[in-house]
Amino acid sequence: MTTRILTGITTTGTPHLGNYAGAIRPAIVASRAPDADSFYFLADYHALIKCDDAQRIQRSRLEIAATWLACGLDAERVTFYRQSDIPEIPELTWLLTCVAAKGLLNRAHAYKASVDKNVEAGEDPDAGISMGLYSYPVLMAADILMFNAHKVPVGRDQIQHVEMARDIGQRFNHLFGQGKEFFTLPEAVIEETVATLPGLDGRKMSKSYDNTIPLFGSAKALKEAIARIVTDSRLPGEPKDPDNAHLFTLYQAFATPEQTIEFREALLQGLAWGEAKQRLFSLLDAELAEARERYATLIEKPAHLEDILQAGAAKARRIATPFLGELREAVGLRNFRSEVKADNKTKKKSGKTARFVSFREPDGAFRFRLLAADGEELLLSVTFADPKAAGVLNHRLVVERAHLTIIPEALQYRVALNGALVGESPQFADAPALEAGIQRLRDSLNSLAED
Repeated sequence: MTTRILTGITTTGTPHLGNYAGAIRPAIVASRAPDADSFYFLADYHALIKCDDAQRIQRSRLEIAATWLACGLDAERVTFYRQSDIPEIPELTWLLTCVAAKGLLNRAHAYKASVDKNVEAGEDPDAGISMGLYSYPVLMAADILMFNAHKVPVGRDQIQHVEMARDIGQRFNHLFGQGKEFFTLPEAVIEETVATLPGLDGRKMSKSYDNTIPLFGSAKALKEAIARIVTDSRLPGEPKDPDNAHLFTLYQAFATPEQTIEFREALLQGLAWGEAKQRLFSLLDAELAEARERYATLIEKPAHLEDILQAGAAKARRIATPFLGELREAVGLRNFRSEVKADNKTKKKSGKTARFVSFREPDGAFRFRLLAADGEELLLSVTFADPKAAGVLNHRLVVERAHLTIIPEALQYRVALNGALVGESPQFADAPALEAGIQRLRDSLNSLAED
């Protein structure tokens, strides 16, 4: 079974060594698992909540995109995109906002912490609190639920947000599902084995503490940062205590077990701190050198990064666009042309039939989807400049269904009518699901012909 995993990276700063060890490296390793369907996105809408410096956000988006690719993220294997390139996400945010309980949002840790801080300072409880901060959990829920992620790797401070996404998704399912579960309820995943690195001063490595080690600065900058790591006053020749040395913790996060044992023994034997820092530099430089070169190349080619992100957005929208269409229908935002006029001759006992659903893209083009009786998407059409042309093709697909060519391709199929491409299916989980989808397409067209 394929497991869909989703990870977002807020674009408010430059990645450092702690980000690499704690999030980037383990996520890239996880994305290579054969049963993983991984989604990685630059959370630039989230960045607007924390930062009002437009230049900083733009630069951070560039640096973070380059970092992930330089570290080995395979954009062909995963879905890698910018949050702001998926217009369906803010629309879903509104749909979810309309079912999210205010009391639930009142309990969000970030909002409560801001209120408590204001009260302690004698300020109005909501002083300086934006609706972006207050509604942050709903936007995060939309990020997760749009792609029906099964697992969301997060730090412990984010567990609550995944739980809130579950609550909001469950509420939507209850109100509008009519027996169908639109949203998969996600599970927060805490990586217990992932390293939390100490910074130069021994506290958790964080930009807010100004104690970080650069990830892709020059070798000289890396060496200078390591030289500033705080150590105790024990002289060369005096035994050091590895278990209470921040430098040893950093070394251990990147060393092999054999290297770690050797380094520990050297410290116990009195290795000088200066030599210990040199060993750490050599280890980190060897780990990062190739990625550093790739990063330097990528950061100078923003157009290339843009192409990769746009391709990822297109891949993501092939899922998001039809799914949002289903959700719009579920809540009653329906195209009048797609309304089924029930009469005694055509109304089925179940009250549900296969149907075409038309919609308009943000660029003004028209498309339609063919949905099975249970609401499953079977076909997403090519674009049309004229809605009438889309309607004509709806009719032809039913009347001329014998002339359809269904072309399996990877885990989806393309559909051609008299040799001309007319649309494609969503991605299926595996080959049996693909075969079943093709049969449902044929059955649905046959049922429409009978009606």
